[in-house]
Amino acid sequence: TEIHLITTGRGRDQAVNNLLMPAQGRPGWFHRLRADYSLPEIRFDESSIHVISGSDGNAMEDIRTPRDNEIAADFITDIVRELTSDPTAALHVSLAGGRKTMGFYLGYALSLFARPQDRLSHVLVSRPFESNPDFYYPTTYDQILQTRDATPLAVNARDAQISLAQIPIVSLRHGLPQQLMEGKTTFNATVAAARTALAPPELVIDVRNRR
Repeated sequence: TEIHLITTGRGRDQAVNNLLMPAQGRPGWFHRLRADYSLPEIRFDESSIHVISGSDGNAMEDIRTPRDNEIAADFITDIVRELTSDPTAALHVSLAGGRKTMGFYLGYALSLFARPQDRLSHVLVSRPFESNPDFYYPTTYDQILQTRDATPLAVNARDAQISLAQIPIVSLRHGLPQQLMEGKTTFNATVAAARTALAPPELVIDVRNRR
């Protein structure tokens, strides 16, 4: 029913320009997908695009430094925590796209907060479509695309094969303190709380204070 995209400033511009905005008299590719496959109404607009902010408060253009990774981890964790706070919703989280660290943090955040109804998956696209910037989905009609470093030099988007690989996850939600479930927290704090909850019990005897 809804699509939420976590990305950088550069990713937001690409998503808006290619997926949402009309071009050459035709709708954006997201709207074409819905029309081609007669999909129901799905909310996906600019308000559904969550842009990671840098330490300066501006939209982060890319994730390059250790500090950028830390900020991205906290941002992704908070988005997943917020979305999983709705008991009536089910999340279908995709690891496709983005920097490898973003995919790792997203999968890890879901493992921390996932409920039984949530799912993690990865989209696999057949060659040579996976690296073609003009390919968006297997069309229901003939659409010839030019390839750059593959043979043949022209391929039909209609022939692309898409696979959805389900990724099993272990939910650690039951071990998190309630205050972490209810408010904004950092990725490191959430991981530390999960480690504490899963650690073996420890008994400390304080003889002097008899406790």
